[in-house]
Amino acid sequence: MYAESHFLPSAEKYITPGKLEWIGLRSERKGEVLQVSNVVALETLGLEGDHRCLKIPGSARQVTIISREYIQQIADELGIHSIDPALLRRNLVISGLDMDQLRFQRLQIGSAIFETSALCHPCSRMNEVLGPAGKQVMMGRGGLCAKIIQGGQIAVGDAVVRVQPVKSSVPTSLNLFDS
Repeated sequence: MYAESHFLPSAEKYITPGKLEWIGLRSERKGEVLQVSNVVALETLGLEGDHRCLKIPGSARQVTIISREYIQQIADELGIHSIDPALLRRNLVISGLDMDQLRFQRLQIGSAIFETSALCHPCSRMNEVLGPAGKQVMMGRGGLCAKIIQGGQIAVGDAVVRVQPVKSSVPTSLNLFDS
C-alpha cells in the first residue's frame, strides 16, 4: 500500500474512501460479462481474464469504472428500480466517491493503483439493453477509463482511495501529475 505521505494534501486527504462494489470481466469483445468477487489487476494490461489484457500494453482504457450512484441516476431517469451492472459492460462499480472529481486521478483499490483518464462514453448497445433512450441517459454518466500503473489483487469490498502520484524521476515524463 502507499505510505500515508502519498495521500492528497490538505482537506482532500480527509475524503472518506469509497468502496469497490462489483467486478465484471469479458473474455471477448461483445462477450458475456462474468461477475467475479476478486481479480488480479495486471500492470499496463488490464484485469486478468478480461479481453482488454490482450490489447496493446499501456492503453488508457485497460479498465472501465462507473459508480453505483451513476447507475442509480440512470435507473431513476429511465423510471426503473435498478440496473444490473453487467448490462452497462463496465469492469468496476464503486460507491461513495464523486466520479466527477476522479478524472485524471490515481485510485488505490486493494494492492493495485489505477490512473483514470478519459470519460467512458456509452455506445449504441445501451439502447438495446436499456431501451431507446439508454445511450442518451448514460451520456455524462458512463464512468471513466483507467490504466493500471501498479498491479495487485482487488476484491469486492475493498476501499477505493485517491492517492497522490509519486513524481517521475524521468524529466521527459508524460505523467500528467508532474509539474
